[in-house]
Amino acid sequence: MAGPAFRAAAVRVRVPATSANLGPGFDALGLALGLYDDVVVRVADSGLHIDIAGEGSETLPRDERHLLVRSLRTAFDLLGGQPRGLEIVCANRIPHGRGLGSSSAAICAGIVAARAVTIGAEAKLDDTALLELATEIEGHPDNVAACLLGGFTLSWMEGGAARAIRMDPADSIVPVVFVPGKPVLTETARGLLPRTVPHVDAAANAGRAALLVEALTRRPELLLPATEDRLHQEYRAPAMPESAALVERLRGDGIPAVISGAGPTVMALADADTADKVEALAGTDWAANRLALDVRGASVLPLAT
Repeated sequence: MAGPAFRAAAVRVRVPATSANLGPGFDALGLALGLYDDVVVRVADSGLHIDIAGEGSETLPRDERHLLVRSLRTAFDLLGGQPRGLEIVCANRIPHGRGLGSSSAAICAGIVAARAVTIGAEAKLDDTALLELATEIEGHPDNVAACLLGGFTLSWMEGGAARAIRMDPADSIVPVVFVPGKPVLTETARGLLPRTVPHVDAAANAGRAALLVEALTRRPELLLPATEDRLHQEYRAPAMPESAALVERLRGDGIPAVISGAGPTVMALADADTADKVEALAGTDWAANRLALDVRGASVLPLAT
């Protein structure tokens, strides 16, 4: 049986940063942010060539070990076969190891690019299958769902398969992220979580997560109580004490603030009137960035854009 046919022209994929959990929505809620990695992929006659600029350019492997390449390969296998060679150019802007979904961005960029460069791939790898494949590679759907779909996402596992719904966050919300200089490994942060939690804490988080859906989409004035968490942030605080202290300080000032994903980045959900004031609270130990909300998710763009 003949393998797949590939496009001669390069494809360009843009993927957003994401923030998962958002306080109480552990491993379920995600938000796409207006900070992007761009990847250009072209099928070549032979070999593998990778250029990397920006975040991770000095540390990421330029061979088959690269997560983007592994994701491309996994998608190509699903589509029926590997191309003879690949040329890949990465422009990375999402910080690595900071809780802003850099690994999910690489995974989503790889599988979307594989689909875009393979002729007729949509029939074998539709949007539902994209989410399932990305989740299989990543291990959980919260970040990849937001990265693929954009906006505010709620994801879950059903019968072993990932599912997600997308909602439009309120236009007035302005995320401000406080990025520290040092990363924290996701495995380290997850390793601090207890195997069991008190029933009262689980019940509290269920209520806050439900409230957060309303707060993020229609009633941002409820974001402070809606982002309260009892399941993971306190347990992870020993691995990121400065982040925990910043969250406490911001929330004490009435600003909805959470650990972004597994941390150590802190995200505040401000509005147009308060974003500048919130951004100014960073101090010298943090890189504060006022971001837009991304509503498109992973996109295939013209090369010249």
